[in-house]
Amino acid sequence: MSTIIYPSPIFGPVHSRRLGVSLGINLLPADGKLCTFDCLYCECGLNAAHRPKLTPPTREQVAEALEQKLQQMAAEGLVPDVLTFAGNGEPTVHPHFADIIGDTIALRNRYCPQAKVSVLSNATQLHRPDVVEALMQVDNNIQKLDTVDMDFIRFIDRPLQASYDVNRIVEQLCQFKGHVIIQTMFLGADVSAADGISFPEAGILPKEKSEENQIFTNITDFYIQPWLEAVKRIQPQQVMIYTIDRETPVSYLRKASHADLDRIRDLVIAAGIPCSASY
Repeated sequence: MSTIIYPSPIFGPVHSRRLGVSLGINLLPADGKLCTFDCLYCECGLNAAHRPKLTPPTREQVAEALEQKLQQMAAEGLVPDVLTFAGNGEPTVHPHFADIIGDTIALRNRYCPQAKVSVLSNATQLHRPDVVEALMQVDNNIQKLDTVDMDFIRFIDRPLQASYDVNRIVEQLCQFKGHVIIQTMFLGADVSAADGISFPEAGILPKEKSEENQIFTNITDFYIQPWLEAVKRIQPQQVMIYTIDRETPVSYLRKASHADLDRIRDLVIAAGIPCSASY
């Protein structure tokens, strides 16, 4: 399966389904992936297949490269809609993440004050006060919450920390007091096409798996209703739901349909929370 490994520390601009013209900031090495999750749907591939040999960029390298790119874009008459921390893994694991956020906001204010600063994160570093404080300063603090079912998380998102607890993550998301955007991937896994990997072998026995079509998915009410209750507790400024858009590292994942995403979007909106769906 094809994967995307992004340049570092700056890439793009690219067109984002959810954010518009996005200039990417990659705080991870340019030759591989560093992440606290190992999601089966990650466009950067699985962690084991892309172990980096290079080191992450320094704070100084990020600031210098970003300033040069913004100067170049300004000279060409190009204006980004957003400066997005994303790339080859989890950006908040960078030891100088908070300082880099401060540098980026200063450069944004100087060269493209209308642009938003966004962070795409899997919420695994919210126990760090410096990370939380930095995320409170960005325009779009986008945090992943694919479900609140630990079995589904262990199979699809595959957190590396044995201590990962989604209930604790929900509590930590509440501390933003609404200054957070929840991003959720809806998809299915076709057991019958799982390349010889069965769910019991993976340590997961799905609670909601149809014996008829062998699909394990988070689009059923079994998963949606508890997730929706967690979203109501968090009270984010927005929810972004989406499904698979690119080739995935494994072949047995299936897209959620437009109708499924529309139904989930409408449930969130009915709860009084703005929600967008990307197909």
